[in-house]
Amino acid sequence: MYREIINDLIKWKDKKRRKPLLVTGVRQCGKTYIIEQFAKNNFESYIYMNFEAEETLSAIFEYDYDVQRIITEVERHFKTKIIPGKTLVFFDEIQECSRAITALKYFCENMKELHLVCAGSLLGVAIKKEKISFPVGKVNRLRLYPMSFKEFVIANGRMDLIETFKEWPVDRPIPDLYSVPMTKLLKEYYIVGGMPEAVKTWVETHDADEVEEIQNEILNDYADDFSKHAPVGEVPKIKWVWDSVPVQLAKENNKFVFSHVKEGKRSAELEDALEWLSDAGLIIKTELVEKPEIPLSGFADKTYFKVYMSDIGLLRAKSRLSAETIMEEASLYIKYKGAFAENYVQNELDALNKEPYFWRSGNTAEIDFIFEGKGELVPVEVKSADNTQAKSYKSFCKKYEPRNGIKLSRKNIAVNMCEETRTFNIPLYLCWNIDYYISLN
Repeated sequence: MYREIINDLIKWKDKKRRKPLLVTGVRQCGKTYIIEQFAKNNFESYIYMNFEAEETLSAIFEYDYDVQRIITEVERHFKTKIIPGKTLVFFDEIQECSRAITALKYFCENMKELHLVCAGSLLGVAIKKEKISFPVGKVNRLRLYPMSFKEFVIANGRMDLIETFKEWPVDRPIPDLYSVPMTKLLKEYYIVGGMPEAVKTWVETHDADEVEEIQNEILNDYADDFSKHAPVGEVPKIKWVWDSVPVQLAKENNKFVFSHVKEGKRSAELEDALEWLSDAGLIIKTELVEKPEIPLSGFADKTYFKVYMSDIGLLRAKSRLSAETIMEEASLYIKYKGAFAENYVQNELDALNKEPYFWRSGNTAEIDFIFEGKGELVPVEVKSADNTQAKSYKSFCKKYEPRNGIKLSRKNIAVNMCEETRTFNIPLYLCWNIDYYISLN
C-alpha cells in the first residue's frame, strides 16, 4: 500500500539539495505508519518526536533556533546519536509546536545534511490560529490522501487487475472476466473508503459492521478536534457545516448554499467554519469556472462552489447509508448514487494531483469536473449508471473545442468523437488510469 508515497520519500532521501520534508493529510490517513516504515527500511537509526503525545518536547525549541543545540538536546533526551545520512529525525504532529515549524527554516539553511521529516494533520488550521511564521521555500512538501481505489484493489489482493488495465486498449471491450470483479470492488470501496484502518479491517474480515464502527470512531475523533483546535465560538458552526455536507450533495443542484446549513444563518456567519474544515482537509471545495481558460485558478468564482468529503467511505458512514443499499443498488438510492459517484471521482482526481473545477452555463448546462492537462483543459462528465448521453458535455465541446474529454460511467470502454473532441468513455473503476488514455496519440 502507498507504494507511490514510499517512492516519493526515497526520491527525497536521495536528493542532493534536500530540504526538511513536510507530510500533510487528514488525521488517520496513514502518515505516521508510512514514515515509520520508510525509516525502518532506509536508515540505520530513527528518532520519533510526537509533540501531541509528549508536550514537554516543545521546550527544546523555546530558547533559540540554533539547530546544533536543538539536535544535541534531542540526542540527550532520546539517548541516541544522530548521524546525518544514517539517522532519520521525525517530528510528528508538528502543528502542536509552532517554534518547531519556524525552526525548519534554520534546519534547511544550517543542517542540509540531516534527514528531517515532519507530519501534521491540522497544520493549515494551526498556522492560521497561531499566526505561525511558516518557512516558505525552505521545506519540501508531500500530501498524503486516503487510499485511492487503485490502492484499495491492490490491498484486496488483486494487483493482477491493476496490471491487466494499465494499458488496456480503448478499442477492446472489457469482458465480464475483469469488469465484474472491478465493479464489485468499486461498490466495496464506496462502503469502506480509503482510511487505512477501515481498509485493513475490511481485508481481514469483510465485515461491513466492523468497518462502520471504525469509520464512526474516526468521525467522532474529527468532531473532538473541532472542540480542541477551533475557536470556541466557531465550534457549533463547524458542526453545522460538517453535518450539512451529505445533505447538500444530495440536492439536485449540489451547489453549497449557506442558508441550507442552519435556518436563519447567513454566509458571513458560516464562512470561517467552512474554511476551518477546508484547512483541516476534511472537505474539498470545487469552484465554478464559467469561462474556462488556463490557468483555471485565475478564472474561478470563489463564491460559487460544491463541497465534497475527503473520503468516500466516511461520506457513506456519515450519510448512514447501509452497505446492503450500495451492494444491491436499491431503487431509492438512485439519486444519491450520483452524488457518491461525483465524490468518488473528486477523491480520485485529488489522488492524481489534479485540481478540478466545474463548469456551469446558467441553469442549462454543467460539466462535473474540468482539470488542466499538459497545456489543455480536460472536461470530465460523471454518470453513476451506463447512460452517457450528455447534452452539457456536447455543448461544452462545441463551444470550447477541447482536444480530449472523459466520460466516466458504468458503460464499457470506448473512444469516439464529440464535435472535435476525442472522448474516452471509461468505466468508473478505471478513473485512476485516465492520464494513460489522454496521453495516447
